[in-house]
Amino acid sequence: MGEASVKTLETRTDVSSPPVTESEVRTGSERTLLTRLRSPRRPRIWFEILLIAVSYWTYSLIRNAVPEQKAAALANADWIWSTERTLGIAVEQTVNHAVNSVTWLIVGMNYYYATLHFIVTIGVLVWIYRFHPGRYAATRLVLFATTGVALVGYYLYPLAPPRLMNGQDFVDTVLVHHTWGSMASGNLKHMSNQYAAMPSMHIGWSLWCGLTIFAVATAPWARILGLLYPAATLVVIVATANHFWLDAVGGMLCLAFGYTTSRAWFGSLPHRLPRHPQHLGPHPAAALLNRFRR
Repeated sequence: MGEASVKTLETRTDVSSPPVTESEVRTGSERTLLTRLRSPRRPRIWFEILLIAVSYWTYSLIRNAVPEQKAAALANADWIWSTERTLGIAVEQTVNHAVNSVTWLIVGMNYYYATLHFIVTIGVLVWIYRFHPGRYAATRLVLFATTGVALVGYYLYPLAPPRLMNGQDFVDTVLVHHTWGSMASGNLKHMSNQYAAMPSMHIGWSLWCGLTIFAVATAPWARILGLLYPAATLVVIVATANHFWLDAVGGMLCLAFGYTTSRAWFGSLPHRLPRHPQHLGPHPAAALLNRFRR
């Protein structure tokens, strides 16, 4: 009976230990590397500053290098304006004229358009970097993917802003009130592609800011301000005749693409990730560079 027990035990041991093939080891290693690449890490300030600077420079270079197809851009603007009027949703000119009649308000909106687009966006990035480092990489990826897909829109669908349309009586509020509020007006117009109005990144970025603040902030007043910011931006871009409100829809669609990309890579929406990342050792890319240096 003892011999039978020993034989049974030996048989079970042999069955429970199948051989591991080389391909399975390689697959497991690749899966581990991919997991490490997709895991949120604590960001490094020097790398983030360099990345943002290079990315924005590249974005501006590509955006402004897109051929300024004036005829197509004006034709597209006429089509959008005609379609909105047919559907009874063409409110841009009414808002533009109404706000332009209040000098202090429209001047303030000109400066809002020129400055907050960058100040608030950078401020939210810094806030997430400082207080929610585990969510920073995913949040940043949303912004980058949103901006990247917008470049495709600028190339495929050149669009003139309402203020540049012919014979439609829109007021270019920057020129009329002698304020600097748009890189595409006055002496700065040669530095920016004037026919890249679709999609609106003023809406894409401001809505990114608003949703990030609303999802992560704990103070009720901060969450309310987060929602009010993109709403105010929508009024500003229409009142200053820099965009049709349908351009805002384009910006929202780009942002949806950005969130989809980030969720696909990190496996979760940014605000659902841990506030502080786990310590995972050196980044695989950094380890690879160190290996080449040796």
